[in-house]
Amino acid sequence: MLHPPAPPPPSPMGGVIGFDHPALKNLCEDGGYIDSKLCIENSCGHSCRLLNELVAPIDHDYFLAIIEKSSYHKVDSPHLISNMDSEYDWMVSDPAVTQARSLSNLPPEDEKGNVEYKLKLVKPTQSRFEHLVTQMKWRIREGKGEAIYEIGVEDNGMLVGLADEDLTESLTTLERMAKRLGATTVEVRRTTVESYNGLNKTACEVLVRRVPDDQQYIDLRLAVLGNVESGKSTLLGVLTQGEKDNGQGRARLNLFRHLHEIESGHTSSVSHEVLGFNSKGEVINYNDSKQGCLTMREICQNASKLITLIDLAGHQKYLKTTIFGLMGCKPDFAMLVVSANNGVAGTTREHLGLAMALQMGIFVVISKIDICPPCVRERTLQQVTRLLSGPGCGKITYPVTSNYAAVTAARRFNSENICPIFMVSNVTGENLDLLKKFLHIIPPACTTGEQTRLMQEITEFHVDEVYSVPHVGKVLGGTLLSGSIQEDSTLLLGPSEEGNFKKVQFQSIHRNRSKCRVVMPGQAATLALGEWEEFPLRKGMVLVREDPTCCVEFEANICVLYHTTSIKKGFQVTVHVGSVCQSAIIEDMINEDSLKVNEQALVKFKFKRQPEFLRVGARLFFREGTTKGMGQITKVYSHNDKGPHIER
Repeated sequence: MLHPPAPPPPSPMGGVIGFDHPALKNLCEDGGYIDSKLCIENSCGHSCRLLNELVAPIDHDYFLAIIEKSSYHKVDSPHLISNMDSEYDWMVSDPAVTQARSLSNLPPEDEKGNVEYKLKLVKPTQSRFEHLVTQMKWRIREGKGEAIYEIGVEDNGMLVGLADEDLTESLTTLERMAKRLGATTVEVRRTTVESYNGLNKTACEVLVRRVPDDQQYIDLRLAVLGNVESGKSTLLGVLTQGEKDNGQGRARLNLFRHLHEIESGHTSSVSHEVLGFNSKGEVINYNDSKQGCLTMREICQNASKLITLIDLAGHQKYLKTTIFGLMGCKPDFAMLVVSANNGVAGTTREHLGLAMALQMGIFVVISKIDICPPCVRERTLQQVTRLLSGPGCGKITYPVTSNYAAVTAARRFNSENICPIFMVSNVTGENLDLLKKFLHIIPPACTTGEQTRLMQEITEFHVDEVYSVPHVGKVLGGTLLSGSIQEDSTLLLGPSEEGNFKKVQFQSIHRNRSKCRVVMPGQAATLALGEWEEFPLRKGMVLVREDPTCCVEFEANICVLYHTTSIKKGFQVTVHVGSVCQSAIIEDMINEDSLKVNEQALVKFKFKRQPEFLRVGARLFFREGTTKGMGQITKVYSHNDKGPHIER
């Protein structure tokens, strides 16, 4: 007999997942919408509306709701409103008019966060200078190594601007402050402010970056999604190698891991590439024309910011691999690639739904614009806009057509409900510089407070790859969810097929093929075990510090996203929880005999093959053919009532 679950603790990666995220509709097989009037009770006990917030197309009443909800101002015509914030100028459809528009107001300065407003920094006294340095140190810490300074702006957000002489002096002072902390500054944009006397003044936005002491560089992880043949691998090849494609997919060849991928041109596995930026925002993968492309180790040694690009499969038959990459690799953001000539087709809706259901920020890249006439590009842009702004997504689309727009998109990407859209060509290189600018400025998704909380929790490392390296032995690759791992750490590895754990120590730790001493939450690493003959190693194992509890049976609060008929007891599905991927049977349901689309229930699963390590509160995704659903684990049953056997 099942009993209603107690409120689960927060997930290790932050937040308790319920079923209140409207994006779940995109997981429907035919791209249709789940019942928009459905209200369900999530596992926290809060009644939440699933898909009834947004309507399409956007009308005036809806826009007023957006203003009230997110303080945005939307204009559907190119004519401007005189008192509109130019910080929101990207909402205007005419880029040329937007560029000419002067800024009038910004939101009031927040005491928290990494954005600081300064009217001017002209000849500060020594005590004032020391205070400014301390303030900058705080802002950088809040931004996990990055801070944004708005020069010429009052604390209430009023844009005043500065004369050229005062602006130059203020930027010099800001550079001195950064130098004191070992940070670097790069000017990202300037804005002309019209004054009442007809004299124009200038406001400036500056990015200050200082790599944290416990890190070699600022690291972000980006999942690349999209339908097959949309140009995902080619785009990554052009970004990371610096050479334009020949129109036949030459740029993608170095990214493929298997011979059949080269022959077919389709990605079937999860591959990783890195894009490194220096403090000036320049890509360093290929900045030395004499040396050619740098190795991954050289990129990591010279980068101040590193974007790890996770290339995922687009074909429907590799959906299992794509889900494993999203659930196991723990990306911070997702980039959805859409082919301009094919539009929204194939697995595009499904991939978008997966990313949004996992609560990842997402932006869209429309590729292959060089082979399409303007009318086809416009049609594809309209399709993408309808998909993102319609029921279930509720995004405010933002076409990026200038450097100014790229900076604004990056700044607002984490905090607001916007979805930037880039239109690029891998053959001509059109607009690729805007995409690089966006990736350089985009801030980390995890705040400093969340990072500190995760570091204080029990160590939990999920294994998603197992290697056998000559003269080294077994090597485990994966992602650290919580806690920290040092070179001398002693952890428990398991579970085995019998549910046992073994104490292990590592010979070395590497990140991006470079040796390191410590791994922080959210970072991927490889751990060298040496010779290993205890039990077979596999994907889905974990490294924990203490109290491992593996299970064969567990309870979860689930919601069926798509199914042709109804799900009953005995239904078999493939369950994804982090890097765990295994077949399971629904053994029982509480107060329900069957489940249909949109319905929710507490169910009991049983793994068919072997025990796994699961935590209460973890996100769960299950599938079987076209059937899809997701939920949250509420209870685990220990595989052995006496606890797992730990080999010394």
